[in-house]
Amino acid sequence: MRLSLSAPLLMAVGMTLSSAALADKVAVITALHAPPLSKSQLAKVYLGRSFERTPVDLPEGHPLRAVFYRAATDSDLTQVRTTWARVMFTGRGEPPRELPDAAAVKAAVAANANVVGYINASMVDGSVRTVMVLP
Repeated sequence: MRLSLSAPLLMAVGMTLSSAALADKVAVITALHAPPLSKSQLAKVYLGRSFERTPVDLPEGHPLRAVFYRAATDSDLTQVRTTWARVMFTGRGEPPRELPDAAAVKAAVAANANVVGYINASMVDGSVRTVMVLP
């Protein structure tokens, strides 16, 4: 006996599997027309060593925040806070602006080519461009 699966069923299974695979991933996003960004540039922006882009953050306590900083900067949140305290003390900059949720991050990024942010990879849509996906 031969089994056949319909195309819509296969598409649904594929979309479910790809969404599940992206659920644990962090997408670094920019506006559609923004220039590319390397991982090194990203780390510098999020650690106050470069001001070529304006970073935005998810709120303190958001589970993706710790994952992002570990993957993007090789630093834990305590190290990041210490770095920003030093940057602020010397008057060289302010930490990334905290936005209330991933939808706000996505909206801020889509509206300004200079802004960079991060969200769950499964939330990316056509309004923003994924420049990298972090584990």
